Parts: sequence; C-alpha cells; structure tokens
Amino acid sequence: MPSPPASPRPVHLWGLARIIVGALTIGILLHAWALRVSAGDGNPFDYFGYFTNQTSLIASVVLIAAGVTNLRGLRPSDGLILLRAVTTTCLLVVGLIYNVLVPGTGSAPPWVSAALHVALPVLVLADWIFAPDRRPLAWRMLWITLPYSLVWLTVVLLRGATDGWVPYGFLLPERGAVSLWSHVAGLLGALLAAAAVVWALSRVRTVVYASGGRNGPDRPEGR
Repeated sequence: MPSPPASPRPVHLWGLARIIVGALTIGILLHAWALRVSAGDGNPFDYFGYFTNQTSLIASVVLIAAGVTNLRGLRPSDGLILLRAVTTTCLLVVGLIYNVLVPGTGSAPPWVSAALHVALPVLVLADWIFAPDRRPLAWRMLWITLPYSLVWLTVVLLRGATDGWVPYGFLLPERGAVSLWSHVAGLLGALLAAAAVVWALSRVRTVVYASGGRNGPDRPEGR
C-alpha cells in the first residue's frame, strides 16, 4: 500500500501547482479548438491529430493525476512516474521541433503557440527535474517512450495516404518516400535522444525525495 511522503507540505504545494498547470493547459486547448469551430474547421480528429495538441492534453491529464496523488499524501506509482517520463520526453520533442525547425508555423494565436510550445515544455521539464516525488528510471525501460509515438505516426501516415490530411507538411506523401521516411527516422531519433535526457535527469538528486531526507534517490523503477 502506498505510504505518505515524509514532507507533506512541499509535496502538497507541488501537487496544487501541477493541477493548476494541467487545468490551464486543457483550458487553452479547448479555447483554441473553439476558435477553430467558430471558423468552421472544428473537426476534433484533425485538431487533436496534431502531436502538440494530443501530447499537451495527455500531459495535462498526467499532471493532474500526479497532483491529486500529491494532495492525497501518497507516493506515485511506478506507472505514473513512467507516464510522466513519456510525456516529458514528447514535450521536449515538441519544443525542439517547433522552436528550432519550424518556428512560428500554425494557425493558432501566437499566445496559444507560446503556451503549448514553450511554456508547457519548460514547466513539465522543470517538474521532472525538481519534483520531490521523482525516482530514477531503469535504462531498460527506455523503449516505453516509443509505442505512443509509433501509433501516432502510423495513424497520421494512413490518413495521409487515404484522405490526404497530415498535421505537418513534412509528412505529406507527395514529398516522396525518401523525404518522408527520413523525417520519420529523424522524429524517432529525436524522441530517443530526448528520452535519454529524461532518463539521465531521473538520476539527478533533488532537494527532497518522496522517501524523505537527503540521502539520494530511491532504486530505479523496474529493478
């Protein structure tokens, strides 16, 4: 049975912050979707087909779940920590691709893009680095970051080949097989590189661990 953390006050405050960030992000996503609906382009499969929107929604739910766990005074399960690692990895890729490769693209208001492509990845990464309830991850679990992105890519490529819709221009089938698969390989490579960073950061000591004290991290997950 989960045991309560040794320092409830900081953990409870962290949990409240997580819930606020998660709820605000969901609100931003719904606001941006409402703008598209009012413009006659409110297909939810298109809107939530974007990796940014989909990952931001999932990350928000995970943040809220982690926050509720904190407020209940419980230590997070191994599964919840792995979910946080996966969403942190995906948002690192979102921030990297948007801010380095395709800055300023998209039809969303600039403040929405800044919130989803800059603020949220930074906050989620900071949460991963400094949260008092993180535990080190076993390197053999690095593969867990791939299934979700592979499913997303598969659905997007199938849609591109059938109804012609893709969320990003570099995934258009008419660009040719070499360009398409080069970008797919690049995306998966970026994902694994980001995952390696997240896994490495999981082993960096924070000020207070959920196990209490300053004696270092708990044992890695999955061992």
